[in-house]
Amino acid sequence: MSDGLVHPYIPNAAPAPRRRLMKEVGIRDLAALYDSIPNDIKLKGPLKLPTRIESEHELRKHVESILAKNKSCQDLLNFRGAGCWQHFVPAVCDEINGRGEFLTSYGGFPYSDHGKYQALFEYQSLIGELVGLEVVGTPTYDWGAAADSAVLMACRVTGRDHVLVPATASPERLEQMRGFTKPVATIELVRCDPKTGLMDLADLKAKVSECTGAVYFEQPGYLGIIETQAPEIAKIAKAAGAKTVVGVDPISLGVLESPGDYGADLVVGELQPLGVHMYGGGGVAGFIASRDDEAMVAEHPSFLISISPAADQGQFGFGVSTMERTSYDKRHDSTDYYGTTQWLWGITAAVYLSLIGPRGLAELGEGIMQRSAYAAGRINRIKGVTAPVHASPFFKEFVVNFDRTGKTVAAVNRALKRRGILGGKDLSMEFPTLGQSALYCITEIHGKDEIDALAAALKEVSA
Repeated sequence: MSDGLVHPYIPNAAPAPRRRLMKEVGIRDLAALYDSIPNDIKLKGPLKLPTRIESEHELRKHVESILAKNKSCQDLLNFRGAGCWQHFVPAVCDEINGRGEFLTSYGGFPYSDHGKYQALFEYQSLIGELVGLEVVGTPTYDWGAAADSAVLMACRVTGRDHVLVPATASPERLEQMRGFTKPVATIELVRCDPKTGLMDLADLKAKVSECTGAVYFEQPGYLGIIETQAPEIAKIAKAAGAKTVVGVDPISLGVLESPGDYGADLVVGELQPLGVHMYGGGGVAGFIASRDDEAMVAEHPSFLISISPAADQGQFGFGVSTMERTSYDKRHDSTDYYGTTQWLWGITAAVYLSLIGPRGLAELGEGIMQRSAYAAGRINRIKGVTAPVHASPFFKEFVVNFDRTGKTVAAVNRALKRRGILGGKDLSMEFPTLGQSALYCITEIHGKDEIDALAAALKEVSA
């Protein structure tokens, strides 16, 4: 038996401890650990890998050289959103979520996570106040995961297996929802008016039935459209005995009505706009909020953090409530599943909401709407370009069409990138009926100069 490499990053890689471990489990060769794997599927020779890097300095240099090839939104003037948006992140958000007790602690319990439960309780309280509902769980993986679980919560409570979703919902979230709900529910699309982008209420009334457990829509929608018929949609769902599930961009709720106030039974959404940076493959987290209904609360898949008076007068304790609801206790018998979730981003969102406050959130929302309206107006003046495509109010994002220019969105975006600008998301594959259209995003980071630079570049590349 060869002692092999003593790897600097792997515990117990040194010969002596490794031999002791092998003796304890009763083997003389490490290959014996894999005896249960059939020989015909075992690798017969070494993998053709680059020479290993044993020096931490050399490894860091190698990884940094790879990362240096990336282009981020710090290198480009970014006008792309579609589910992950570039907002300003106050320094205090990074300061708090960088604390060791929040950043490094896994799941954990009170003895190891001092203050973490209280921070999550505050997060739940702030999100509940924002969306107008009483009960909020700990963060889910992302908006899509939250929407998936919420529609199934509605189906379990109503005992129904039919879900209605507008045809303009996020295609990515829709596919995620189809896959997640397939074993127990069916998804049916509701038409939307091609001129306004709003849900076709006549089609909704025709499709809602005694089998419908949930009516799901997004506010604002994936295409940025504000669903002005939201109260009527909730009434139609309620009349049919279905639950209304609303997906929101929480940063819009400084200017839009809280979903709980117009009849939503469940509200889901994305936490990333609330003080979380965009990351490659990360920086997203979803939330689920519901009314304080016993049957609905019992269906929440994630942890609920509660508060209780302590033995000392005036003191309080925080901890997980009704743990038996979750897959942590039920395991394979669970009706839903969550592993370790995005607690860090929930704490970050709480910091952001505490910092900005209701008035600040309203001012932020108004500023975003003013900027996006100005941007749409500037772009619409370009020959052959239409912005916005839909005749409805919008928040932060809007659709721009290039059909009359004879240019594809892909060609426009390539030309913009050469000028240091990241153009809108190409919608031509997701929504072919929109032709050569792109989804443009404007947030508080875009001032007049940046918007004017975009309009000038678009005028040049679309000519």
